[in-house]
Amino acid sequence: MNTLPRRLLYDIVESPLHPDLSILCGELQLERQVFSMQRKAIAGVKRRPPDIVVADFFFGFGNNYAGANVSNLDVLLRSLQRFAPRARAIILADRDQIHHVSHLAALFALHAVVQLPAGHDQLRAALAFSGPQDD
Repeated sequence: MNTLPRRLLYDIVESPLHPDLSILCGELQLERQVFSMQRKAIAGVKRRPPDIVVADFFFGFGNNYAGANVSNLDVLLRSLQRFAPRARAIILADRDQIHHVSHLAALFALHAVVQLPAGHDQLRAALAFSGPQDD
C-alpha cells in the first residue's frame, strides 16, 4: 500500500495567545515540529524544509528591527524564500496588530492571516488548504 508522506508543519510559538495546534495537526495528519525561537526554526528550514509555517506576528514599532524589517517575521520569511520556496506561511496576529500585517504582505507571499484569539474552524480552514504551493 502506497501512502503519501505527511506534510510538515513548523509551529513557531512566541506569544501566549498562540493556539495549541496539536489536535488540528492530528486531524489533518500533519507532522508538527514546535519551536520557541525563530532562530531554531530557520536552522530547521535549512535541514528539512517545511510545507507549512505558522508563526506569531509582532510589528516593529521601535528600533527592534532597525528600520530594515517591518516585523519579527522578515528574516524567517526571507529564509523560507531561499530554502523552502513552496512553503505556505500562516501568520497569527493579535487584533491590535493585525492591521500592520499588510506591511508584511507587501513584501512576502502570505497564505493566510488569522486574527487571535482564533477558533478551531478558522484555524482548520487556514491549515486544511496549506499544502505545498504549485509552481
